Amino acid sequence: MKFIRRTLKLLLWVVILFLGTSIGAVVLYKYVSVPLSPLMVIRLAQQFRAGEPLKLAHRWVPIDSISPALPQAVWASEDQNFFSHHGFDFNAIEKALQERETRGRLRGASTISQQTAKNVFLWPQQSWLRKGLEAYFTVLIETLWSKHRIMEVYLNTIEMGRGVYGAEAVALEHFGCHALDLNRNQCALIAASLPNPQKMDSSRPSAYMYKRQSAILKQMRNVGPFPDKP
Repeated sequence: MKFIRRTLKLLLWVVILFLGTSIGAVVLYKYVSVPLSPLMVIRLAQQFRAGEPLKLAHRWVPIDSISPALPQAVWASEDQNFFSHHGFDFNAIEKALQERETRGRLRGASTISQQTAKNVFLWPQQSWLRKGLEAYFTVLIETLWSKHRIMEVYLNTIEMGRGVYGAEAVALEHFGCHALDLNRNQCALIAASLPNPQKMDSSRPSAYMYKRQSAILKQMRNVGPFPDKP
């Protein structure tokens, strides 16, 4: 009985510690730039194991220093219901499940909020534990951050190429300019690479990427300009 009480007490303290540190981190990143993500560390470890040169291109910039066409492009291509949902797009999830049943293929249904939660706080490998923690952190950032802050963090931490993370880094590495100077075509190409930035290179687009770029440019016209901060 004493062992059970001690175990329950220990578990209680573990839960309290997790809640305190996780909520504290989300509050901190509401105001402070994210210097490093778990994925960046994982990619460095993968490069080291493969004997490749270590590369980590990442430079944080505020959303006002990013071309307005880039948040518009990822909003149009990744999550058109970004401003109307509270972290989870249940219609997209339902459609993805239906497509899996009819075509045997599961397409992504993660929102920008979910991707941000995963990028900043978690690891990329699929598991029920990670999905549960992803849902938890998604609720936290949707509660404590504004939509514009979520987009700002997303655009600064998302993987956009091999060893390249965020808008400023991909602009400098792939297009030789700052993120603020990216044009609509370049932003659409960057958005086209996001489903698999390890294989799709926005600096050397394939025919498939150009096709995706054209579709994203059309979607950008449909959704309109990315809203200004309230």
